[in-house]
Amino acid sequence: MKIGLALRELHRSETALARDLLRVSDRHAAEGEVHHVARDLAGWSRGHVALLADAAGTYGIRLSADAATSSGLLAPVRRTLSELARGRDVTGLLLLADLRRLHRKAAGVSLDWELLAQGAQAVKDTDLLELASGCHPETLRQLTWTNGMLKQLSPQVLAS
Repeated sequence: MKIGLALRELHRSETALARDLLRVSDRHAAEGEVHHVARDLAGWSRGHVALLADAAGTYGIRLSADAATSSGLLAPVRRTLSELARGRDVTGLLLLADLRRLHRKAAGVSLDWELLAQGAQAVKDTDLLELASGCHPETLRQLTWTNGMLKQLSPQVLAS
Protein backbone atom coordinates (compact mmCIF):
# COMPACT_ATOMS: atom_id res chain seq x y z
CA MET A 1 0.00 0.00 0.00
CA LYS A 2 1.41 3.36 -1.04
CA ILE A 3 -0.73 5.59 1.20
CA GLY A 4 2.35 6.11 3.35
CA LEU A 5 4.18 7.67 0.43
CA ALA A 6 1.30 10.09 -0.16
CA LEU A 7 1.24 10.99 3.53
CA ARG A 8 4.99 11.65 3.57
CA GLU A 9 4.85 13.82 0.43
CA LEU A 10 1.90 15.84 1.67
CA HIS A 11 3.58 16.30 5.04
CA ARG A 12 6.73 17.52 3.30
CA SER A 13 4.85 19.89 0.99
CA GLU A 14 2.66 21.34 3.79
CA THR A 15 5.77 21.88 5.92
CA ALA A 16 7.49 23.67 3.03
CA LEU A 17 4.40 25.79 2.34
CA ALA A 18 4.21 26.87 6.00
CA ARG A 19 7.91 27.83 5.97
CA ASP A 20 7.58 29.74 2.69
CA LEU A 21 4.50 31.62 3.87
CA LEU A 22 6.43 32.74 6.94
CA ARG A 23 9.39 33.82 4.80
CA VAL A 24 7.14 35.87 2.52
CA SER A 25 5.49 37.38 5.57
CA ASP A 26 8.88 38.47 6.90
CA ARG A 27 10.21 39.58 3.52
CA HIS A 28 7.18 41.80 2.96
CA ALA A 29 6.56 42.96 6.53
CA ALA A 30 5.99 46.50 5.23
CA GLU A 31 2.92 45.22 3.33
CA GLY A 32 0.49 44.80 6.21
CA GLU A 33 -2.05 42.55 4.50
CA VAL A 34 0.59 40.24 3.06
CA HIS A 35 2.46 40.07 6.35
CA HIS A 36 -0.55 39.20 8.52
CA VAL A 37 -2.53 37.00 6.14
CA ALA A 38 0.53 34.96 5.17
CA ARG A 39 1.14 34.28 8.87
CA ASP A 40 -2.45 33.16 9.35
CA LEU A 41 -2.24 30.88 6.31
CA ALA A 42 1.03 29.40 7.61
CA GLY A 43 -0.87 28.51 10.77
CA TRP A 44 -3.32 26.48 8.71
CA SER A 45 -0.46 24.54 7.12
CA ARG A 46 1.14 23.97 10.53
CA GLY A 47 -2.18 22.54 11.71
CA HIS A 48 -2.33 20.28 8.66
CA VAL A 49 1.18 19.01 9.42
CA ALA A 50 0.15 18.04 12.96
CA LEU A 51 -2.96 16.24 11.69
CA LEU A 52 -0.97 14.39 9.04
CA ALA A 53 1.58 13.27 11.63
CA ASP A 54 -1.24 11.88 13.74
CA ALA A 55 -2.85 10.09 10.78
CA ALA A 56 0.47 8.61 9.65
CA GLY A 57 0.70 6.56 12.84
CA THR A 58 -2.13 4.38 11.56
CA TYR A 59 0.15 3.38 8.69
CA GLY A 60 3.20 2.79 10.91
CA ILE A 61 4.89 6.00 9.78
CA ARG A 62 6.46 8.52 12.11
CA LEU A 63 6.20 12.12 10.97
CA SER A 64 6.99 15.24 12.95
CA ALA A 65 3.94 17.07 14.25
CA ASP A 66 5.88 20.32 14.29
CA ALA A 67 6.20 22.67 11.35
CA ALA A 68 8.09 25.92 11.27
CA THR A 69 6.83 28.61 13.62
CA SER A 70 9.25 31.14 12.21
CA SER A 71 11.04 31.57 8.92
CA GLY A 72 14.38 30.79 10.52
CA LEU A 73 17.34 32.67 11.90
CA LEU A 74 17.22 35.25 9.14
CA ALA A 75 13.66 36.38 9.95
CA PRO A 76 14.77 39.61 11.69
CA VAL A 77 17.06 40.43 8.76
CA ARG A 78 14.22 39.88 6.27
CA ARG A 79 11.91 42.17 8.25
CA THR A 80 14.56 44.90 8.49
CA LEU A 81 15.31 44.70 4.77
CA SER A 82 11.58 44.90 4.08
CA GLU A 83 11.36 48.16 5.99
CA LEU A 84 14.46 49.58 4.30
CA ALA A 85 13.21 48.69 0.82
CA ARG A 86 9.74 50.17 1.34
CA GLY A 87 8.62 52.31 -1.58
CA ARG A 88 11.24 51.13 -4.08
CA ASP A 89 10.10 49.97 -7.50
CA VAL A 90 11.73 46.56 -7.17
CA THR A 91 9.75 45.59 -4.05
CA GLY A 92 6.54 45.20 -6.07
CA LEU A 93 8.24 42.87 -8.51
CA LEU A 94 9.72 40.85 -5.66
CA LEU A 95 6.30 40.57 -4.06
CA LEU A 96 4.75 39.34 -7.32
CA ALA A 97 7.52 36.77 -7.68
CA ASP A 98 7.01 35.57 -4.10
CA LEU A 99 3.24 35.34 -4.55
CA ARG A 100 3.71 33.36 -7.78
CA ARG A 101 5.97 30.88 -5.96
CA LEU A 102 3.47 30.57 -3.10
CA HIS A 103 0.65 30.02 -5.56
CA ARG A 104 2.51 27.23 -7.34
CA LYS A 105 3.45 25.61 -4.03
CA ALA A 106 -0.14 25.79 -2.73
CA ALA A 107 -1.35 24.29 -6.03
CA GLY A 108 1.00 21.36 -5.45
CA VAL A 109 -0.29 20.91 -1.90
CA SER A 110 -3.85 21.00 -3.22
CA LEU A 111 -3.03 18.26 -5.69
CA ASP A 112 -1.43 16.20 -2.90
CA TRP A 113 -4.65 16.49 -0.87
CA GLU A 114 -6.63 15.29 -3.90
CA LEU A 115 -4.33 12.30 -4.33
CA LEU A 116 -4.55 11.41 -0.64
CA ALA A 117 -8.35 11.63 -0.75
CA GLN A 118 -8.46 9.33 -3.78
CA GLY A 119 -6.15 6.86 -2.05
CA ALA A 120 -8.22 6.99 1.13
CA GLN A 121 -11.32 6.18 -0.89
CA ALA A 122 -9.56 3.27 -2.58
CA VAL A 123 -8.52 1.68 0.73
CA LYS A 124 -11.80 2.66 2.40
CA ASP A 125 -10.11 4.68 5.15
CA THR A 126 -12.92 7.00 6.23
CA ASP A 127 -10.77 8.78 8.82
CA LEU A 128 -8.13 9.67 6.25
CA LEU A 129 -10.81 10.75 3.77
CA GLU A 130 -12.34 12.95 6.46
CA LEU A 131 -8.93 14.50 7.14
CA ALA A 132 -8.42 15.29 3.47
CA SER A 133 -11.95 16.64 3.14
CA GLY A 134 -11.40 18.90 6.15
CA CYS A 135 -7.97 20.26 5.25
CA HIS A 136 -8.17 20.58 1.48
CA PRO A 137 -10.67 23.49 1.53
CA GLU A 138 -8.18 25.55 3.57
CA THR A 139 -5.51 24.86 0.97
CA LEU A 140 -7.93 26.01 -1.71
CA ARG A 141 -8.45 29.22 0.27
CA GLN A 142 -4.66 29.69 0.36
CA LEU A 143 -4.68 29.37 -3.42
CA THR A 144 -7.55 31.83 -3.71
CA TRP A 145 -5.68 34.36 -1.58
CA THR A 146 -2.47 34.17 -3.61
CA ASN A 147 -4.43 34.40 -6.85
CA GLY A 148 -6.42 37.37 -5.57
CA MET A 149 -3.29 39.19 -4.41
CA LEU A 150 -1.64 38.61 -7.77
CA LYS A 151 -4.67 40.02 -9.57
CA GLN A 152 -4.85 42.99 -7.22
CA LEU A 153 -1.17 43.93 -7.28
CA SER A 154 -0.03 43.04 -10.79
CA PRO A 155 -1.72 45.91 -12.68
CA GLN A 156 -0.14 48.55 -10.48
CA VAL A 157 3.29 46.90 -10.32
CA LEU A 158 3.53 46.01 -14.00
CA ALA A 159 2.17 49.31 -15.31
CA SER A 160 4.46 51.52 -13.24
